[in-house]
Amino acid sequence: MTTTDDFATYIASLPRVLAGAAALYRDAEGRVLLVEPNYREGWTLPGGTVESDQGESPRTAARRESAEEIGLDLPLGRLLAVDWSLGEGRPPLVAYVYDGGVLDAGQLASIKLQEEELISWRLVDPADLTAYLPGSLGRRTEEACRVIRSGEGTVELENGRRPGAS
Repeated sequence: MTTTDDFATYIASLPRVLAGAAALYRDAEGRVLLVEPNYREGWTLPGGTVESDQGESPRTAARRESAEEIGLDLPLGRLLAVDWSLGEGRPPLVAYVYDGGVLDAGQLASIKLQEEELISWRLVDPADLTAYLPGSLGRRTEEACRVIRSGEGTVELENGRRPGAS
C-alpha cells in the first residue's frame, strides 16, 4: 500500500460532522425572517447544508441557499454564531449563522419561495423565536440576535448555549 492509500484509508476512518449555514435577515422593526419547510415540521432560517464535497464554504452556502430558497442573492455580513449541535439520528452539526442584514420593503416584497422546499415565510419578533424554532435552533437564533443588538463578536455555542451556561 502506498502512503497515498494509507492516507485515504485514514481519512475514510475519521468521524463525520455535518455543516450547515444560514442567514439571519431582519426587517426595519427588528423582526427575523423565518421560512417554513415542507419536508419537516416547524420553521427555520433561510439556509441549508454546506456542500463541502464541492469545496463550498459556510458563507457561500448561506448565500447560495438564501438565493435558492427566498430568491435574495445578497452579500452577507459578519459571522454571528457558530454552534456545535448534537441531534438524534444524525451526526453532529456545526451550524454557522451570518448577518443577512436589514431588508427593506422592496426586498421583502420580492421574496420568491422555492416551492420544492418551502411553504411560506414570515417575520417574527425576536422575543417569539423559540415558539417557532425548536431546541438548539431557537437558542442559536436568539444568541445571534443578541450579538447583533450588543455589537459583541461572534459567539461560540454548544447546542445553542454558550459553553458553561445551563
